Amino acid sequence: MNLDSQIIITQDSSQFIDELMGYEEQYRIVIIKEDLKAFSVDDAKEAIRQAHISSEKPTIIILVAKSFSAIVQNKLLKIIEEPPINTSFILICNTKSTILPTIRSRLPIYNKTTQTNNDIVTPDINSLNLKTIYEFIQQHKRTDSKEIKLIIERLLKDALKSNKYQLDEETLQLFHNSILALDIGSPSSFVLTTILMKLNSIKK
Repeated sequence: MNLDSQIIITQDSSQFIDELMGYEEQYRIVIIKEDLKAFSVDDAKEAIRQAHISSEKPTIIILVAKSFSAIVQNKLLKIIEEPPINTSFILICNTKSTILPTIRSRLPIYNKTTQTNNDIVTPDINSLNLKTIYEFIQQHKRTDSKEIKLIIERLLKDALKSNKYQLDEETLQLFHNSILALDIGSPSSFVLTTILMKLNSIKK
């Protein structure tokens, strides 16, 4: 398992906590808030205090909660952005929307929930423009390839349904190739940008 600072989106935090605890011999592991209630300011203070405790082992601080308020996240922002040497922060929560863009832009996001195409939120296909494309790409700069695949599949479905795009064979092939590109490790943000810009160029 990757033990760098990150955000994990899951409905079953216990699974990942158990997996992380398997590294206790090599790491100093600190769990803050394991009951999945709202993360408090006091919890944030404790996380910061724990981050500054010296240890011979690298430290992993696991922040687990159903929600993180904006006040709490702003309090954690500086230490997440500039953590002490050999210290990582792993945030575990139920939904990505609970995490502020300022935090999301600094940490990779791994969505471990079981998602379907219908769960995915995409830009309004009927009013797609450069502004909405830019904003959407910024929101997904750290989104993993699995979710980007679902977004691309949903975009194609919505575009076909809207009948407002000239979806010729070349464009359909581009959608297919984008999925293949994600499978071989192409940058998710680049692939998503390519698809959205292509759609914007073929509006009727």
